Amino acid sequence: METMSILILAIPLFMFILLGLTGMKMSHKLAGTLGCLGMGTTLVLAYTVAFTYFFGGSPEFINAAGERLQSILWNVTWLQFTDKLVIRLGFLLDPISAMMLVVITTISFMVHLYSMGYMRDHHGVFEKGFQRFYSFLSLFSFSMLGLVVATNIFQMYIFWELVGASSFLLIGFYYTKPSAVLASKKAFIVTRFADLGFLIGILVLSYYTGTFNFTELTSAPVEGLANVFQVSETTAEGVKGIFANSAAPLFMGASVMTWALVLIFMGGMGKSAMMPLHIWLPDAMEGPTPVSALIHAATMVVAGVYLVARLFPLYLMEIRSLEIVTVVGAVTALYAAIVACTQVDIKRVLAFSTISQIAFMMVSLGVARPEFHHGIGYMAGMFHLFTHAMFKALLFLCAGALIHAIGSNDYTAMHGLRKYMPITHITFLIGCLAIAGIIPFAGFFSKDEILTACFGNSMLWYVWMSAVAGLTAFYMFRLYYLIFWWKEHKIPEGHHAPHDQPWTMTLPLVILAAISCVAGFVPFGNLVTWNGHPMFDHVSFFTNLVHLDWTVAAVSLAVAIIAIIIATVMYRKENPLPAKFKNAMPALWTWAYHRFYFDELYMFITKKIIFDHICKPIAWFDRHIIDGTMDMFAKVTQRLSISIRGLQSGNVQTYVWIYLVGALLMASIVWLCLL
Repeated sequence: METMSILILAIPLFMFILLGLTGMKMSHKLAGTLGCLGMGTTLVLAYTVAFTYFFGGSPEFINAAGERLQSILWNVTWLQFTDKLVIRLGFLLDPISAMMLVVITTISFMVHLYSMGYMRDHHGVFEKGFQRFYSFLSLFSFSMLGLVVATNIFQMYIFWELVGASSFLLIGFYYTKPSAVLASKKAFIVTRFADLGFLIGILVLSYYTGTFNFTELTSAPVEGLANVFQVSETTAEGVKGIFANSAAPLFMGASVMTWALVLIFMGGMGKSAMMPLHIWLPDAMEGPTPVSALIHAATMVVAGVYLVARLFPLYLMEIRSLEIVTVVGAVTALYAAIVACTQVDIKRVLAFSTISQIAFMMVSLGVARPEFHHGIGYMAGMFHLFTHAMFKALLFLCAGALIHAIGSNDYTAMHGLRKYMPITHITFLIGCLAIAGIIPFAGFFSKDEILTACFGNSMLWYVWMSAVAGLTAFYMFRLYYLIFWWKEHKIPEGHHAPHDQPWTMTLPLVILAAISCVAGFVPFGNLVTWNGHPMFDHVSFFTNLVHLDWTVAAVSLAVAIIAIIIATVMYRKENPLPAKFKNAMPALWTWAYHRFYFDELYMFITKKIIFDHICKPIAWFDRHIIDGTMDMFAKVTQRLSISIRGLQSGNVQTYVWIYLVGALLMASIVWLCLL
């Protein structure tokens, strides 16, 4: 197991180095094949480790009571500051890291395979930089895998930043395209601001607790087993006690622990594109579509959710921090859903859908309480992370197939494609049904569990998130009908009709569609819970159906069906209803179409306020006062040197006379002083 865990990280890193250094000397096909083989091997190893953890029955992974344990497979010292303050690099295997191993490697392998067809034109010519693209994919996979198996929060931060760097490289892959360059810089800068808060939170937390290790912050050792731990409320209470007994327990009305957790959550807000740090994600669609599927649908953007889940026992100790998570998530979910209803670029619709769904997961963690269904919100959030990764990656890859066939991101160029691209049509429909929450597709089960958690916490959040779920169903089927059902465009003479793409692009769609159909039946309640305790006594294929809260499920299903019916009436065929809807609320539609002018607001703040009113005066002061003062000294020195350079005549007799005169003057001064 230890060897396999090392290889899971080592193989993607090796492929990055190999393809990065020697890729240009390989053929495009060889580079792509090596990338796929490397990721395929990592996939097999990750699946083996995950299935061994969940179903192997080892006492290192599950105890006699059926409770899931945390096992550190290896942990090496990197930096040691004090006896207690040590930074280690290791591999932590527990329910959420095992789940993420499956998610990351599955989506990454599908993207690797898909890119073999996507990254070349209709004539089979590979894009420039194809080898570099696969190198960057391997780097990102390595970074994300290192993040989720981190044994301590500083190791997570290291890989967190590496994920940001690799994301920057992939978003800006088309470096000759100005919009892609701007998008990559925007993503990098926005997330760096968030990561600064994350770093400060880490330092505050480690300063008071004296440790970076997750197991020391949230867990207790299991007696009789080395490097095996179990999530413990007692440990979290002890951490809270450390902060409560500190010299400065309060700052601006909140405890230092609350501030530490909120600052850490700030890092998660940036990575997961939560308001107001969401502006980078829609623009990141400038990167290749497989990048969108990998980074911005299934893996990178869930890092914030994973961070909160990893430290969830601490967040439970500070309910106010969880309330902040809930509010931020709920506002973001509604905002993104409204904006998605007005976009015409299919990738931007999916981008705002991603923001909304990630916010769904945040809300689920925020409303989770142990006293209600054993903290069902935590399980539901992780369940939705798993299912969403599959059907959202499916939707993005379908979008890529459409763009590859049509040559445009705009839905107005894609009407009536169900006749020409039947496989893409069916798989896209499955993705829409899954994200809309229609039984028995995957999204139905995870979304229902989230709404159940909201219902148990607050009626406000239940109604709020139900409305978001309805909007989700509406805008996804709006997109579906506009692409596949509206009156088809006449194919220009001399152009080929759109068609399904090669098997390298089609096979991932079929696999992800199949997973989206059955993933909802995975008994997550017995695999992933916040404290490792199983939620069900007996499990079967129909466990999730049996244990559903059918009151909540029936309402959410009705909301989704009504939303789909409305979308069907408005968009199944060309009619004046969309225009009437737009004209009925022109201000709201305009604001939503322009993303509520957040980008313009940021530009105003940065350019008009920061640059013009703060940076320009500072630049003037630096240029005229600081530099001017230094220039003045230089000029004075230069003029003095010119005025006295005549003394350097080269005549030795003159130098002797000056020396004698100087000596006499010095002697006179000394004599006068002695009188």
